[in-house]
Amino acid sequence: MKNKYLLLILNLMLFSFVNGQQDQPTLLVNPYLQDATPNSIKIMWQTSSGEESIVEWGTTQKLGKKTEGLASDINFTNSRIHEVQIKNLKRFTTYFYRVRTEKVVSDIFQFKTPPFANDNQSFNMLALSDIQKDHQNPDKFSEIVNEGILPYLKTEYGKALPDNLALVLVPGDLVENGTKYEQWQNDFFGPAKKLFSEVPVYPVLGNHEKNSAYYFKYFSLPKNGTPAYAEHWWFKDYGNTRIIGLNSNDGYRDIEQQYTWLKEVLSKTAKNPDIDFVFAQLHHPHKSELWIPGEEESTGKVIKLLEDFSTKTGKPSLHFFGHTHGYSRGQSKDHKHLWVNVASAGGAIDNWGEFEGRDYDEFTVTQDEYGFVMVEVDATEGNPKFTLKRISRGNENILRSNEKTDEITIYAKSHKPDAPQAISPNGENIAFTGTTLQAGKFNSTFNGAYHAAAHWQIATKSDFSNLSLDSWKQSENWYYLENRQKGDDLTDEPSKRLKPNTTYYWRVRYRDQHLNWSNWSNTLTFKTNNP
Repeated sequence: MKNKYLLLILNLMLFSFVNGQQDQPTLLVNPYLQDATPNSIKIMWQTSSGEESIVEWGTTQKLGKKTEGLASDINFTNSRIHEVQIKNLKRFTTYFYRVRTEKVVSDIFQFKTPPFANDNQSFNMLALSDIQKDHQNPDKFSEIVNEGILPYLKTEYGKALPDNLALVLVPGDLVENGTKYEQWQNDFFGPAKKLFSEVPVYPVLGNHEKNSAYYFKYFSLPKNGTPAYAEHWWFKDYGNTRIIGLNSNDGYRDIEQQYTWLKEVLSKTAKNPDIDFVFAQLHHPHKSELWIPGEEESTGKVIKLLEDFSTKTGKPSLHFFGHTHGYSRGQSKDHKHLWVNVASAGGAIDNWGEFEGRDYDEFTVTQDEYGFVMVEVDATEGNPKFTLKRISRGNENILRSNEKTDEITIYAKSHKPDAPQAISPNGENIAFTGTTLQAGKFNSTFNGAYHAAAHWQIATKSDFSNLSLDSWKQSENWYYLENRQKGDDLTDEPSKRLKPNTTYYWRVRYRDQHLNWSNWSNTLTFKTNNP
């Protein structure tokens, strides 16, 4: 009888222990950083259960301070998303932290608060997109983060992670299907936990997120967009740079509220002397050399607003995008504005020849590859600049290990090259079948500047209001694995067939690699013969 009672007691104890273990929360998503300002930051994490949301923090690993936040439902189970905002921080300062939910205690991590714009502090940012899992290569995002990004930062800059990198931008397609709960943990947060625990991440919606509620529960982005469309579009300042997040998806890309908001933000930015650069991110490309079906006309409206802003204010801008799974970098013809596709960070590559493509004038380089983009912002007072670098991880045929395959530096100040000298034809009579325009060599007083583009015009009126030729060529045009501009020194340009017995005017201007155009050359004339 005693043995029966003893066995019953042991079973009850075991049952209580197992139930107790099941009731204890576990960490499902490691801590990650959101919405950092010079004086505050948000820290989020996910547990299997538990309402307690505590961050212990301080300026040393001893921590010493504690801030509590709130827990919220994520998928109608016991699982909870925790969000804690720490306030009253010092700007541009390193802090240590860990999170606590009942008996769940994370490791100690660190973060660094942003500077004020007038602190003139330089910083680095990372941009990558189209992370969604390729089932033929399911661990690619993990490889890019843990074998690519983290070693690159350590090797290149040599400091602690928050000193090496200020923020991460993701212009869409974070997961394969945003409505699938498990993909957020397994395919996005899990592979990047070492990165996101110490560097704030700022995504925008791609088509693969499917406008899912999970996206809005997992992220706490700036609430400065149109109130009725919270977190669909927003902006964030880091030092001298304003970052703008936009929604280019169906149902949002064409609504007037987004464009009205963007115009207002750009208008205020134009009047803000502390902002030198504007970086926008949205998912869909306006033009795509690898995948024409992925193009979206509405992105062209955004580009036009950014171009006009840069030309009117002199503040350079760029837009990051994805959707096409490869890298492209181009620039607007008449404006100091870059176009940069920062894919692919996991999605299957859109290989050359696989889809319909086109060689666009704007793009200098397109590569079918995995990789990420680094932007180094130099906030030196009086001469700020940023340098954009493509760090390649190659593709299935060519393996690359953090190889820099593209680079461009843009200065806030204009450093115009000298106006070129138009040489010939000069007053001659020529055949109406065409001629070759010839100009002098490139010259610039700016140290290291070289000839990167030429813009040629022929017109029948001296004010060039009636153009017969308008040709823009760049020093490089990497398309379908070859440089189609190889051997062109940009000092001559053939014309097309012209009208007979007509007087023509022509001119040219040169551009350096920093997107600075010269003034137009002197205007010369020629006359075509009769047939």
